[in-house]
Amino acid sequence: MQACLLRDSKQKLSRQKLIVLGISPDPVGRLKKFKDKESLNFSILSDEDHSVAELYGVWSLKKFMGREYMGINRMSFLVGMDGKVKHVLSKVNTKSHHDLVLSLAKDLNRE
Repeated sequence: MQACLLRDSKQKLSRQKLIVLGISPDPVGRLKKFKDKESLNFSILSDEDHSVAELYGVWSLKKFMGREYMGINRMSFLVGMDGKVKHVLSKVNTKSHHDLVLSLAKDLNRE
């Protein structure tokens, strides 16, 4: 849902000078199938060794139904033109994420 809503918001995101990149620990082949199936209009990068996820602090211990495992905490980072992280969205609501990103982008463009 989150990816599809970002896909559908592409024009609005572009007007705010935003580039969307997804990063996933899934292998390239699986990501290509997902991108094709959902007709995504942005890149999804493979981070199979989760080195990028570790750098951003999103690879961590998770719990589900009494089971513990390492995995991705869904987060978003808005990075400015200077390469610095401007906003971190740590509690992503998949249904409204795109609207929040657009709102924050407008604030970034005013800075």
